[in-house]
Amino acid sequence: MFFSIASSGAMLEIPTLARVLDTAWPYGIIAVAVGLLMISGEFDLSTGVMVGTAGALLGVMATEWGMNLWLALLLSLLICLALGLWNGILVVWTGLPSFVITLGTFFGLRGANVALSKYFTGDALIENIDDAAGYDSLHSIVATVFGTAPSDFRVSLLWWGGFTLIATWILWRTKIGNWIFATGGDREAARAVGVPVNGTKIGLFMLTAGAAWFVGVSNAVRYTSVQAGQGVGAEFFYIIAAVVGGCAMSGGRGSAIGPAIGALIWGIAFVGIPHAGWNSDWRWAFYGVLLLLATLINHIVGERVRTARSG
Repeated sequence: MFFSIASSGAMLEIPTLARVLDTAWPYGIIAVAVGLLMISGEFDLSTGVMVGTAGALLGVMATEWGMNLWLALLLSLLICLALGLWNGILVVWTGLPSFVITLGTFFGLRGANVALSKYFTGDALIENIDDAAGYDSLHSIVATVFGTAPSDFRVSLLWWGGFTLIATWILWRTKIGNWIFATGGDREAARAVGVPVNGTKIGLFMLTAGAAWFVGVSNAVRYTSVQAGQGVGAEFFYIIAAVVGGCAMSGGRGSAIGPAIGALIWGIAFVGIPHAGWNSDWRWAFYGVLLLLATLINHIVGERVRTARSG
């Protein structure tokens, strides 16, 4: 509402709404997965760079190795899931904080993405993905446009909505959801009642890697090119969206819809601040204030919940 008034109603126009949603969906998909991981009490700082890894893998396999895009899609998924498995196993095996483990993965992938792209293509930019076999059929599934520019909406929004609904159902209607909450609430008590704590955490790290893979390959197909360094830094926005959406940084509380809404707020701010006539650099200040407020509110809510339970 604020940005709508400040922009003289421009935020409510269809082209602007289309841009907001187009900006928000990649963050929304990954933020939902990150939110579930945070509910279990863990963090993943490698999700942003994993987007670049997925796109680079798809691009190299298709353009340099002559692979059909569908086969490249499958192989890139398996590799990204293996990286998520690696993160999960290291976290549960070593007992080290997940932000340390995944920060190490972040730096490793950041270097590998650029170095391997240059090795195979001679450049950090991988182009002409649309020349690969299978491009048209894959594009129709992950990057189709409904409507005409600038009032066009992409099929990616349906993927975002579907993923959010499925994650919500899993979290609230299945035993896996119970495991996630129990793992983040009290790990030892969860183990005592038979919850597979380690398996739950490993599975969630694979989920965040899978979400990053989907965004990475979708962007590669949409733009027909991949910059090997893409996605770096975005991991913080995924966490911000999850926190703004009500996921406690200490674990044990949160939802799937909340991070999706948090990503939508991020998209509104990203588009709305320039529309309001402000310098776009104010976005960073807005995100910082938003994160602090959300963290403070989550802390207050958590304290009240603990007080009510102990009373």
